[in-house]
Amino acid sequence: MMGYTIEAMHAIQETDPDVYTAIQAEEQRQREKLVLIASENYASPAVMAAQGCVMTNKYAEGYPGRRYYGGCQHVDSVEELAIDRAKQLFDCDHVNVQPHSGSTANMAAYLSVLKPGDTILGMDLAQGGHLTHGSRVNFSGIIFQSHFYGVDRETEMIDYDAVQQKAEECRPRMLVVGASAYSRTLDFPRFQHIAQSVGAYLLVDIAHISGLVATGLHPSPVPYADFVTTTTHKTLRGPRAGMIMCKAEHAKAVNKIIFPGLQGGPLMHVIAAKAVAFKEALSPAFTVYQQRVLDNAHTLANEFNQRDYRVVSGGTDTHLFLLNLTNKNVTGKEAETALDAAGITVNKNAVPYDEKPPAVASGIRLGTPILSTRGMGADEMTQIVSWIDQVLEHPHDTQIQEHVRKAVKALCTRFPIFYSAQSTSA
Repeated sequence: MMGYTIEAMHAIQETDPDVYTAIQAEEQRQREKLVLIASENYASPAVMAAQGCVMTNKYAEGYPGRRYYGGCQHVDSVEELAIDRAKQLFDCDHVNVQPHSGSTANMAAYLSVLKPGDTILGMDLAQGGHLTHGSRVNFSGIIFQSHFYGVDRETEMIDYDAVQQKAEECRPRMLVVGASAYSRTLDFPRFQHIAQSVGAYLLVDIAHISGLVATGLHPSPVPYADFVTTTTHKTLRGPRAGMIMCKAEHAKAVNKIIFPGLQGGPLMHVIAAKAVAFKEALSPAFTVYQQRVLDNAHTLANEFNQRDYRVVSGGTDTHLFLLNLTNKNVTGKEAETALDAAGITVNKNAVPYDEKPPAVASGIRLGTPILSTRGMGADEMTQIVSWIDQVLEHPHDTQIQEHVRKAVKALCTRFPIFYSAQSTSA
């Protein structure tokens, strides 16, 4: 069981057999199923080992060299490594690696310069945005007055003229850019122009595309944005956590709002894992990996287009895309359930201007980070599309699901998951 020490797993088995059984079952699920969830990835054994290390025992409130506890010299070293490597990856002025999640990083960006009741303008969740970009059920929509932009009904891409008009109407204090289900390249210079034209700060959330940005395969928002936030998993392939980058002028406010404003002691074992992941991301192999992610996403989207599926916006420039299943007479929920039974894990997702509720949805979201981490390429993408098509053409046929499930398991055996990140090749 790579990624865990034998001794550690034995300790769990002896202390808590129920948890041990759940971990074993989850590992089997990950090994034997094809996971196309765009927000997930498989961290390397080194990242997982760091996340399970003894630094979990250390309280370290404050920042390197300015802690409120003694005995922090070694966790200081790890946090400084994480900061220095993140700066190198993204070429940014200031980095805070303490946020526990992308949501915390976004909250810190807001609260460092905004007051409750201020106006923010973000991408509509129903058209590809994220909960923390102003959704009414989220802190961002509860604390702030939120307004939204979306995509053009025909092109299903962002209409920047419409964003400009919306900004002029609502005069936001912060323009929020980023998405969880938008497949096209984001025009950061244009967003900067819109923000400056109405006197707004610009926040760009690159949680989904951070690995692409780090390797130069998607334009970077760093030169244009006041704040850049990200998770450290997804395409970046690190631990589940967050990070915030900003211009030097905002550094003091950001640090103060993270601690003591929002969080207490940082998770030093997770920061150690971030440092390891950032070093992996600085390697040439990681750029090769990110190119594979893009190539595989393009192949998947093109194969679906050839099979008369409706790929939202017609294709993808990133690691993900949406399929609108309306013309297949299958809901997103039905597709998710049927594909899971066939050993293929996806998530139901609303499509732009969806008439179905989110819990049902008209589409599914597909992403290639995990398939690419396993080392799969164009031939495998073509085969996967064929399997998905077979299942969705007959979503209630259990015999087809069983046949595909066996074939999926055989493919997964050829591409094991717990690889060595340093040895990843094209």
